[in-house]
Amino acid sequence: MRIKYLIFLGLMQCCFFVNAQNKTLDPVEYVNPLMGTQSLHNLSNGNTYPAICRPWGMNFWTPQTGKMGDGWAYTYTAEKIRGFKQTHQPSPWMNDYGQFSIMPVTGKTVFNEDERASWFSHKAETSKPYYYSVYLADYDVTTEITATERAAHFQITFPDNEKSSIIIDAFDKGSYIKIIPSENKIIGYTTRNSGGVPENFKNYFVLQFDKPFTANSTWTDKTLTKDKLESTGLHVGAVVEFKTQKGEKVNIKVASSFISAEQAELNLKNELGQATFDETVEQSKNEWNKVLGRITIEDDNAEKVRTFYSCLYRTVCFPQKQYEIDKNGDIVHYSPYNGKILPGYMFAGTGFWDTFRALYPLLNLVYPSINKEMQEGLINDYKEGGFLPEWSSPGFRNVMVGNNSASVVSDAYMKGLRGYDINTLYEALVHGANNEGPMDAVGRKGVSYYNTLGYVPYDVKINENAARTLEYAYDDFAIWKLAKALDRPKNEIKLFEKRMLNYKNVFSPAIGLMSGRNKDGSFPAKFNPLKWGDAFTEGNSWHYSWSVFHDIQGLINLMGGEKAFTAKLDAVFTTPPVFDDTYYGSVIHEIREMQIMNMGQYAHGNQPIQHMIYLYNYAGEPWKTQYWSREVMNRLYKPTPDGYCGDEDNGQTSAWYIFSAMGFYPVCPATEEYVLGAPLFKKTTIQFENKKQLIINATDNSETNRYVDKLKWNNSKHEKNYIGHFDLLEGGELNFDMTSSPNLQRGTSSADYPYSYSASK
Repeated sequence: MRIKYLIFLGLMQCCFFVNAQNKTLDPVEYVNPLMGTQSLHNLSNGNTYPAICRPWGMNFWTPQTGKMGDGWAYTYTAEKIRGFKQTHQPSPWMNDYGQFSIMPVTGKTVFNEDERASWFSHKAETSKPYYYSVYLADYDVTTEITATERAAHFQITFPDNEKSSIIIDAFDKGSYIKIIPSENKIIGYTTRNSGGVPENFKNYFVLQFDKPFTANSTWTDKTLTKDKLESTGLHVGAVVEFKTQKGEKVNIKVASSFISAEQAELNLKNELGQATFDETVEQSKNEWNKVLGRITIEDDNAEKVRTFYSCLYRTVCFPQKQYEIDKNGDIVHYSPYNGKILPGYMFAGTGFWDTFRALYPLLNLVYPSINKEMQEGLINDYKEGGFLPEWSSPGFRNVMVGNNSASVVSDAYMKGLRGYDINTLYEALVHGANNEGPMDAVGRKGVSYYNTLGYVPYDVKINENAARTLEYAYDDFAIWKLAKALDRPKNEIKLFEKRMLNYKNVFSPAIGLMSGRNKDGSFPAKFNPLKWGDAFTEGNSWHYSWSVFHDIQGLINLMGGEKAFTAKLDAVFTTPPVFDDTYYGSVIHEIREMQIMNMGQYAHGNQPIQHMIYLYNYAGEPWKTQYWSREVMNRLYKPTPDGYCGDEDNGQTSAWYIFSAMGFYPVCPATEEYVLGAPLFKKTTIQFENKKQLIINATDNSETNRYVDKLKWNNSKHEKNYIGHFDLLEGGELNFDMTSSPNLQRGTSSADYPYSYSASK
């Protein structure tokens, strides 16, 4: 029945595009969760896995092709599945925590992950956000999965077999399991993690079966003990057996909790209760359509619509909810900072270095209520950890640079979010801006140099120093904006206003780009702008020199004026993709991804340069933004397993596509402006939470008609190269007249340029 249902959905999906401009009534059916899964350690096409989940859910589930502990949990080119894993992994580089797996087998009892692995084919696999199914060829078993926020429902179809089994693997590094035959139940916990947790960290799980067990065993390391119902050790698991008839379905309801075994049971009861598998599938599908349906596309290009919704799916996965609902109906969480059970919201699984750029601005525009919860979660992060996290997985992780929590906090408030303790968050920003944290990636590494010299020096053994300087300066702008909005003391406001201009201190007039700078004020004589790393983070000077989000006019002045500036922008695409990898000692995947894309030095596969295409709007050549944004969307995104051009990174690279496809982009979060590009679709409709809607029309849009000839906002001519956040929230229509030739007159006056600090003085 389910196979027929999915075939029907596939036929319906094709039918949606018989006529041009059909409306996407069932957006979740356009999502391909396998987009980005054809990735390797040395070449990322997304580094994603197919997450069976709810939007921002606490627990995700995924088929596991990689070995236990391998960050590449699911790889499209793999041939075997080892199990179906509960996961909280934000990326393979951060790896996982709180994971365990379930695997059905038939015949001989095999529990070792290599021995139990089964061949599978993508031809016998269905992957949706709300439903996953795969045929395990070695066992003649079909596994189906659907999920809620903290629970999942498995439906496993077995053959006629005297000995059908379910393997529960609690993973290594310390685990516990107990079989309760009288209740058809298994409970346990796993402690496996990749850092960022206190010593008492556990993920408690419970599995409820709808069929009695005919035999029970537990295993420790490599030893299976029949009839032993309980086991604790470094690596434990359980095997329960059944006698099954051909086509018999065994249902397993599973939930977990970071708080306690009792809370795991409560999560199971609250989220699955007596629901059937099909009911949970339908509920999950409806939830996905509700969230994805906030943006509706009408177009005749099915592939691009699939790309759009596959990207939108990724933007609403992370960060994950780390809070639970207790027996009194109160919101509580286990703190990854101090190990206590405390009231209130908590989220985890995002790096602000990536996601401040477009992911959080997208939440502020389309999903502000969930970001309000996230802001409340940040308050708890600060209270419990002493700093705001810059990368949380689930607690502090020591990776990347910058202090970009300032942008995430400020942008939310500047975009109108209210109803939470913004003053405590402001206190957290000031604290983080003036102190080094418990690790290099928390607070500000090199803050004493930055606050005295105005930059982090190149020669004081602080890595990626120019990148830190540029990001700290922008973060100071974000704090300055928030300080003004909160009417903070004038001397405090002036301090951050002064510091936001520190970006100028690492601009080298000799090379016309950003550079490392020595403590004595000199620039290194042989500084190579093509050198990756060193003074920069996962990029070179060609990528980071544009990281002056808040003062592009100031950057234009440093580079010699508008013509020199746009010529330098052009050079990003015309300079061959040569590189210096000596800082790393080998070609890191980000370098290789730039090299093979045939776009010169433009490295869209990593975040620092992703806004750069929109900077032509600040110098009177907006048609080049329109051209290059379409080129990137067309060439670097596909709804396929190799569909990204680098790490997807928790929604950021996807959010770039979502904004760009709608026709505008948040170049400078913490301002109220979006910089205009050109829409990808004939019609896009956004349903805002305030019940108003924005309609974006581009009726003549096509592969050749990628340029904006005229633009009207609510029937009035709009010449600006930007549009305001609060204007959009009032609802209305943006009407783009598209043409095949650039309009060289529109948007060329400085009065039309987006916000720059220097231009606003």
